[in-house]
Amino acid sequence: MAGLLQALVGASEKAAHIARLCRREEPLFQLLVAEKTGADRNRRFLQDFKTLADVLIQEVIKHDLGKEFPELQGHIHGEESNEFKNGQGETVTVRVCAAAGDTAALLLSVLEPERAAAELLAAAVHRDVELGDTELAGVALSVPPQDLAIWIDPIDSTNEYIGGREDVAPVDGIAPGGLCSALVLIGAYDRQTGVPVLGVINEPFFRRDPLTRRWQGRYHWGVAYGDTRLSSLSPPPPRPQPCVVLSRAEGGAVRGALGPLCGDRLRFAAGAGYKMLCVILGLADAYVLSEGSTFAWDACAPHAILRALGGGTVALAGALRARRAGDTGNPPELVYNRPAEGAAGAERWANRGGLVAYVHPQHLEAVLAALATVPGL
Repeated sequence: MAGLLQALVGASEKAAHIARLCRREEPLFQLLVAEKTGADRNRRFLQDFKTLADVLIQEVIKHDLGKEFPELQGHIHGEESNEFKNGQGETVTVRVCAAAGDTAALLLSVLEPERAAAELLAAAVHRDVELGDTELAGVALSVPPQDLAIWIDPIDSTNEYIGGREDVAPVDGIAPGGLCSALVLIGAYDRQTGVPVLGVINEPFFRRDPLTRRWQGRYHWGVAYGDTRLSSLSPPPPRPQPCVVLSRAEGGAVRGALGPLCGDRLRFAAGAGYKMLCVILGLADAYVLSEGSTFAWDACAPHAILRALGGGTVALAGALRARRAGDTGNPPELVYNRPAEGAAGAERWANRGGLVAYVHPQHLEAVLAALATVPGL
């Protein structure tokens, strides 16, 4: 398990490097921000380069983890399909090849004639990552990788990543949007139970170096397996009056129900992963989402870290049903091995009925009590 944890962190660092590279290097940046202009230059794919950034990161993580842990192969899942049609109408399957030159040639078949962009990406894909993290190196755990499966969100909050806003002022530490909310999320869950047991969140755009003006990142990890609870972070102290972070699309009924509980401590942010990170870091005490607009890949990694800190992520609709039925047991948590019945495509893995992410149980209880008054939830 310790080796797997280090591998997940290493994969997240390589992914973060690729995400930064796509914004830093001019041949890649111009593709990243290309506007959708129909048949311009007859290269449909270049109008959606952000998808290639997502998919390439996903495939790099799959490749690196599967190579080191063959027992995980076939059990590493992501948000994106890795097949594209290039400008000639040919289907190209994006994957990591044995050598950087072969990967560059494959990427060039998609990006033709952008050879510099293909070579930059291939070099990043085959780059070795040295962590140098003594705390992480000292973690000793034991759980068979063959019991686990992985969910990857290669770039959570893709729209904020593409927009690239750097000047969004935080409100009490929570950024309402911008580049800082674009994260790499890698979570491992138990194949049998669906319970998240290990999570890594990487912030590729944590801060800019004042001298080089290059972005620097950071990562966080957590393990919740059996009786083991370990994390790179400490549990944040609880506030007497909770701060709750929401999506700006959240309905007025939910905002109104939480208002008396939170007072002026309702906050808004982009990206499900970023809002869950705000709870993990103690910038907020809970993240509430009443809609089924997040997916397994959004929540698995942060949920594992929340569990490591003593919290969790409950299925909101199920928790409210149980509460109204007088069930005083623990509310149902999200699990990651059960596709939704009757759904197709990505919707099979939607977190239907919303969620509440929390660290301290008293905050969860207060939020559920407030939301139980909302008709229709």
